[in-house]
Amino acid sequence: MLWEVISLKHIYLIRHCKATGQEPNARLTIEGQEQADRLAEFLAERKIDYIVSSPYERAVSTIQPLARKLRLTIHKDDRLCERVLSATALDDWMEKLRASFVDPDMKLPGGESSREAMARGVRVIEQLFVRPEKNIAVVTHGNLMTLMLKYYDASYGFDEWRRLTNPDVYEMVMKDNGEKPEIHRIWK
Repeated sequence: MLWEVISLKHIYLIRHCKATGQEPNARLTIEGQEQADRLAEFLAERKIDYIVSSPYERAVSTIQPLARKLRLTIHKDDRLCERVLSATALDDWMEKLRASFVDPDMKLPGGESSREAMARGVRVIEQLFVRPEKNIAVVTHGNLMTLMLKYYDASYGFDEWRRLTNPDVYEMVMKDNGEKPEIHRIWK
């Protein structure tokens, strides 16, 4: 009797820890630094063997304690940067964000549509599928992370984005047989 061996890959989508702001160079707060240490302890038992992160300071600082602990390099990828909803400040940004989940092609001046952001984030995941490592940490930002999850499971949307915490961790379990990944929130 022949048994088919299915190889599993675990991709951990991580939203950064609490930060001082939204700009690219915003640092983690003191609480965020403590969260990053707890996150490192939590992820260390997952046998992470590759790390890729948004180049934003708060994302890199979120995963630095784990990278040090495991002696891994943090690979930075601009495609994991936060989505820009609009180039100008919006008084009603929350409603615009909600609308962008309903209409993925909605694009505000100087901004990026949900479909565009989703596509760039998913390209990172698709490239990680073919890497030899089996346990990969991907550090990004809340809006982009939710859009990436939505690509694989249409039930993710604005309400799920609102429920995200800083930090947050979702595990995507991928089989090499082409099935959709199983997605679980694992951060408590």
